[in-house]
Amino acid sequence: MSEVKTGFARDWVEFIDPNDDEEIFKCDLTWLTSHWTCIYGDGCKGVFADRPNDGCCTEGAMYSDAEDEARTQRAAALLTRDMWQYFDVAQPNKPGGLLQISETDEDNERKTRVVEESCVFLNRKGYEAPGFTGSFGCVLHHLAQKENKHFVDTKPDVCWQLPMRRSFESREVGERTYSVTVLGEYERLAWGDGGEDFDWYCTSNSDAHVGTQPVYLSNRAELVALMGQPAYDILAKLCDARVEGIRAAQARSLPLFVIQHPATLLAQKEKSQS
Repeated sequence: MSEVKTGFARDWVEFIDPNDDEEIFKCDLTWLTSHWTCIYGDGCKGVFADRPNDGCCTEGAMYSDAEDEARTQRAAALLTRDMWQYFDVAQPNKPGGLLQISETDEDNERKTRVVEESCVFLNRKGYEAPGFTGSFGCVLHHLAQKENKHFVDTKPDVCWQLPMRRSFESREVGERTYSVTVLGEYERLAWGDGGEDFDWYCTSNSDAHVGTQPVYLSNRAELVALMGQPAYDILAKLCDARVEGIRAAQARSLPLFVIQHPATLLAQKEKSQS
């Protein structure tokens, strides 16, 4: 399996937000109809080769704002010692205080705390202790499963959004200025210079393009949280039509005039050759 080069062509679609005629959604159909899926615990090599079981959790998670941190605090308060490896480490310094789950980075920005070289919420593989019945991986993810919730409700924003990337632009058309919300792939380049240092990354790697559903379906909850249900419904119909068009063209061996994610194509080729 291998990682495709960045900078490949993509298909995009734009439409007006049904709830706001001055808001435009610009969505990457090449990414949203790809078959990427999270393979943490099932082939993920981690972004750093010397910590393969950390996934993308090694350096902790940046909070998007104060409410994001507060919501993470509320979720962490529901964690118990039997499910969280670092339960004792995170306890408040004084009764009634906040859990010690956050810190500031070198740029004075707030993020989840790093303990023993990775995020405080990451249960390490192979950890055992009296009374501990948790499993390795993000304990906030496990909390969502235990509470029968989606992890959108328990994880920091960046953790549940990845590898979806939401960014914002503005566009002047005549006398009107539109706000453009861009939804696409959080590729290596989006991490800035640090992304070049990753030893492995999933979104452009055929290892991870093995999902049974395209991203717009498998990550439906995340997309609804990012754009709202009415806008998602429009996007889903556009993606449905695109997927159906691809299937029809392939079934009839017709020329295909849409751009598919090269990592998904590579994964399909590798599967057919195995």
